[in-house]
Amino acid sequence: MSVDGTWNVVIATPIGKQRVELTFVTQDGELRGTARGDAEEVPLTDPALDGNRLTWSQSITTPLRLHLKFDVVVEGDEMTGKSTAGRLPSSKVSGRRSVPDR
Repeated sequence: MSVDGTWNVVIATPIGKQRVELTFVTQDGELRGTARGDAEEVPLTDPALDGNRLTWSQSITTPLRLHLKFDVVVEGDEMTGKSTAGRLPSSKVSGRRSVPDR
């Protein structure tokens, strides 16, 4: 299974829905990625795919300065799961691959 490509993701947070574009690429057997929102683009830290479970973390500064951890399940071109940020409640994550790179 590959998660390579561009994903349109919605994170349902306590301050409203945040839309993010994720891009994953596998180079030399290593999964890498970036997240692009309205105000910034950040690298994903330690993205890992284990079966259909995809995890990563990222630090953002907008709309708040947070370190987020993601845990999602990928089925075909769709992902669902959650993100957490410290003691804050977890947020529902859903997304769809818009540009496959298989």
